[in-house]
Amino acid sequence: MTRCVVALRDAFEIDHLVYHSVNSAAGQYAAHTYRESWVQQYVAEDYARIDPVVQGCLRGFHPIDWKDLDWSGKVSRAFLGEAISAGVGNQGCSVPIRGPSGQFALFSASHRGSDREWSLYRQENLGALILAAHYLNQKALELERGSDRIDAARLSPREVDVLCLLALGQSRARAAEALSISEHTLRVYIESARLKLNAVNTTQAVARAMSSGLLLL
Repeated sequence: MTRCVVALRDAFEIDHLVYHSVNSAAGQYAAHTYRESWVQQYVAEDYARIDPVVQGCLRGFHPIDWKDLDWSGKVSRAFLGEAISAGVGNQGCSVPIRGPSGQFALFSASHRGSDREWSLYRQENLGALILAAHYLNQKALELERGSDRIDAARLSPREVDVLCLLALGQSRARAAEALSISEHTLRVYIESARLKLNAVNTTQAVARAMSSGLLLL
């Protein structure tokens, strides 16, 4: 993985690339071109907890330009200064990636240059960076699990209907009314789906069904 990331960095002609699987079955791991001293410091200080890039990507689905994040806080500014001193680069963008079973990863590219230079670079290369991010994540999952696919739970059509309505924000009463069933019957479907998805509550059942591609909203 690291050899691939190094090769991609050279092909994209930038300073650094990093692929960081934040929440996979095998735990956290990364393939990167950063200085090892910076990586060790990042892990030791648990910087993922305060890193605006990580926090921003956890809340969204689209690529994020680092310039668009909030770096105004004292802690964020101090972190940014340490990162730049470690050679990370003053410009960058990150692609959030969500995979099966709640897997989450980041693919980040960083560079040292002016705002104009970075803007032009993004315009020319962002599409290719996004493709590289998802292809690399697919290969990482294949190495980690043997496949980038998982066996999804089988829900009945009625269970899917119920979870879809709940995912859209309907109350149980409104969902039961929309399906012309009693609330008691609705609860039976919810409990059945929860057990199939091995979820501890309804919210987790909905989230797991969505991440597994079982719900089309």
